[in-house]
Amino acid sequence: MYGLQQPPSTSQSPSQRPDVGALPTALNPALLKSARQIYRTYYEVHPEDVQRPIGIAISTKTHRGKLIFGDKPVLLPTECFVPISQIEPGLH
Repeated sequence: MYGLQQPPSTSQSPSQRPDVGALPTALNPALLKSARQIYRTYYEVHPEDVQRPIGIAISTKTHRGKLIFGDKPVLLPTECFVPISQIEPGLH
């Protein structure tokens, strides 16, 4: 599977769950492309927003996603988290 998936909440305590900082260095290129498009579209529609997201939660099946502005993402079993650091370098 590509990306970081949230582990089942019943199997691990919060101290055992992977941290957002422990992300893989390479993501599925199609997911990354979709994440960049979601990010670009959001800022085209909302140019006045100055709050920077921490990343995007994106479905590995449909490639639909949402920008995440909180501290830690809460993901569904079929979602992965794409950090903003992997999205922005390809936009410039």
